[in-house]
Amino acid sequence: MEQPRLNGTVSLDAVVEPLAARLRPRTLDEFIGQAHLLGAGQPLRAAIERGQLHSAILWGPPGCGKSTLALLLARHVQAPFEAMSAVVAGVAEVRQVIAAARQRRQRGQRTVLFLDEVHRFNKAQQDALLPAVEDGTLIFIGATTENPFFYLTPPLLSRCRLYRLEPLTPEQVLTLLKRALTDERGLGRLRVQADDDALQFIADRSGGDARRALNALEATFLTAQGSQSKPQAIICVTRAVAESVLRDAPLAYQRAGDDHYDVASAFIKSVRGSDPDAALYWLARFLASGEDPRFIARRMVIAAAEDIGLADPQALVIAVAAAHAVDLVGVPEAQIPLAEAAIYLAAAPKSDSAYKAIAKAMDEIARHGPQPVPPHLRDASYKGAKQLGHGVGYLSPHDVPDRFVKQSYLPPTVRGLPFYEPTEQGFEKVIAARLHRPSQGTR
Repeated sequence: MEQPRLNGTVSLDAVVEPLAARLRPRTLDEFIGQAHLLGAGQPLRAAIERGQLHSAILWGPPGCGKSTLALLLARHVQAPFEAMSAVVAGVAEVRQVIAAARQRRQRGQRTVLFLDEVHRFNKAQQDALLPAVEDGTLIFIGATTENPFFYLTPPLLSRCRLYRLEPLTPEQVLTLLKRALTDERGLGRLRVQADDDALQFIADRSGGDARRALNALEATFLTAQGSQSKPQAIICVTRAVAESVLRDAPLAYQRAGDDHYDVASAFIKSVRGSDPDAALYWLARFLASGEDPRFIARRMVIAAAEDIGLADPQALVIAVAAAHAVDLVGVPEAQIPLAEAAIYLAAAPKSDSAYKAIAKAMDEIARHGPQPVPPHLRDASYKGAKQLGHGVGYLSPHDVPDRFVKQSYLPPTVRGLPFYEPTEQGFEKVIAARLHRPSQGTR
């Protein structure tokens, strides 16, 4: 079996590998996480054990095991493994791999091409892979942190099976950290003692990223080692040291990727679901990750109109005020009006009647086109308008005591009424009672 290489041969003896690289799993049994794919009886595990490796897209966040899994798949079927990154590779490099794969195929060997960050390839680059994947010259494994339905072409997706990898749980990360302390490839040969709360802190701050957790453990170990006064003393990894190392570490977050949209979705659904604590949690997640507070404010303005609406008209006023406050005071103080608005919106009564009403009205226009304005509703402010019949027959509500006039305000051909149907939530009870007064105008 050919040794794996990343765009060329690298001697591992010539470099000092990071802890995360040294602890890369050697077998599927050492692999932590992704039980929904690799657990006993799961389809991917069964296919690997039968030697029926197929082209696949591995989609998941950083540090969930995409690259490691691809390497283990190739090892299990004893196939040459070509690895490259779409960040630096292009069509020329892909064609070189395909040519080598065709030669191996003539000798009865399969070739696994692992392409990391496959979403970086444009359509033409992805198309270059299609013939070799189609005829089986290559077993293609692409890894991506981005949603493949947005970044990969349908022809490439149709030739691969898509597997979604999840972030590791804190418990799984903790298992990995404890392995690092005992495994001889990690810190097992050294005199290291780690406090449980230090390991738990690192696991909690890792965001489910195994690489991030191991890098943090290694940095904490090196910091503790550097502070030891006695060379032969036991190196103590404490929470205090871990906190000092990770104090300014950014949270895992993709402002242009799935994280951005998933957190936004969770935030809005928490507001819609009337859970102030959840809304505050996702707001804090936004802010701690460096999200643009103006984006957060815009989402709250939309939610105030779409999900609260006329059940509490004040919600829109507060959301708009919070948006203005963001521009006025900036961060970090902007988090206070944002929190106030998020709490108010989450606690407010909910109604989507305005959202549905305009959707129905827009649908009416789209289906039947714009209808003429009835003559009695047309502008009659200019000289000669009455001669055209404009405004003739119009009755002003201000001319009657209860301010309601029974007359039509719509073209006679308009269908799908009523557009607006008030709920019984909050202020809409008042609106509903007002609109159902006996003297209300007819449609």
